[in-house]
Amino acid sequence: MRIAYGGIGIECSTYSRIRTRLEDFDVLTDDALTNSARFAFLKKYPVRFMPTVVAAATPGGPVDRATYEAIKTDFLKRLAALLPLDGLYLPMHGAMFVDGMQDAEGDWMESARKVVGARCLLSVSYDLHGNVSQRVIDNIDLFSAFRTAPHIDREETMQRACNMLVHCLQENIRPTLVWAPIPVLMPGERSSTEWQPGKRLWAQLPKLNEQPGVLDVSLLVGYVWADEPRATACAVVTGTAPAVQEKIAISLAQQYWDARKEFQFGTETGTINECIERAMRAVTHPVILADSGDNPTGGGTSDRAEVLEALLRYKVQNAVFAGITDRPATDACYSAGVGAALSLSIGATLDPLGSKPVKVHAKVVFLLSAPNPRQREAVVQIDGVTLVLTSVRRPYHDIVDFTRLGLQPTSYKLIVVKSGYLSPELAPLANPSLMALSDGAINQDIVHLPANKYRPPSYPFVADLKFAPRAIRSARSRT
Repeated sequence: MRIAYGGIGIECSTYSRIRTRLEDFDVLTDDALTNSARFAFLKKYPVRFMPTVVAAATPGGPVDRATYEAIKTDFLKRLAALLPLDGLYLPMHGAMFVDGMQDAEGDWMESARKVVGARCLLSVSYDLHGNVSQRVIDNIDLFSAFRTAPHIDREETMQRACNMLVHCLQENIRPTLVWAPIPVLMPGERSSTEWQPGKRLWAQLPKLNEQPGVLDVSLLVGYVWADEPRATACAVVTGTAPAVQEKIAISLAQQYWDARKEFQFGTETGTINECIERAMRAVTHPVILADSGDNPTGGGTSDRAEVLEALLRYKVQNAVFAGITDRPATDACYSAGVGAALSLSIGATLDPLGSKPVKVHAKVVFLLSAPNPRQREAVVQIDGVTLVLTSVRRPYHDIVDFTRLGLQPTSYKLIVVKSGYLSPELAPLANPSLMALSDGAINQDIVHLPANKYRPPSYPFVADLKFAPRAIRSARSRT
């Protein structure tokens, strides 16, 4: 049994003016891929999964076309060298956008199919916020997506995809894919599985998975900040009983459609000013304020400084803000050294058209040891605000993201992060949790996003849209 694996994963906002290039990807091949912690679970199978290329990047703007083609060419070359193959596992995200191309994942999968041939089984794992298309469905055999948001089932989902693949090869099963598009697009911040209606919609999937002839049931929110024809929610069912699969897909699609007006933010929201005023009135701590429009894990540029400007204008004390991406300011801190006081221009370095910088006088209090300039992170003190500056876009969602910089988040009255819904580690600390409906590449005010050319009619963009669910089988269906 010969199985290879390789894929590409990134979430791309088409409303972002920055581009994702090769240096922004973490590209693993050969021993680095085989020994990576992310794929350690593959060693538990009775068959060897042979590595090709896995590329992943922090969500951001569209991928530069030359970057995508370079990674894909390397992947296909390595894939061809492993032929013949019985199976191929593709760890993907599902919301990649490449300059000059629509349905990039469909292109990746179609290209892989041409190399491995019609008999090879292709199994794919996806993010809950990935976009599916008929082209994707027609080129693969098995599909599994995250069932939690925030995502705490990444490895479990990848294992489901690989378990199905190995099982089908061992038992000589040729599965069928059925999917049902749902013309609803919601930001992840309004469709978390932690609250209703997402909680009840996704809670039923494990039980549905137990039905005879069903191998996997997935329900996807899709990615709203992409102007693409495939931008849609959907249900995808893998199995060997197409009639049962169609029934499940139609039922899930109808339930999701019926619940479309229930989707809401799971935390208190407001303008930047309203959230800061609420935080200043709070008698409990730490208050955690999410700068949602500039969240790098959703595709934000992470270089906007409006929240910093407001914190300083309100003279907020005992606050930590992690962080703002600004390489020139970060490098200036490293040149000055710990203890130095200096003037800085912070923000709007990646997208100077999107926002304005803030001029401050700061004191450098911590510099992360970083042999590579791209790994630099600096902590500065600006009046009552402790600010983290970083050379490249990255989230600050885990406790260790703070403690490795000498910061104890619970010691502050206010914690500001560029985030949407809070991560599983930060959420329990929030007392209370606030989300600023700030501007940015992933603005939560989705109905007022810039005009779209390609997105199909969907709710809430078309309030009175009519819909009746329809299940569609893969072109590879044997029935």
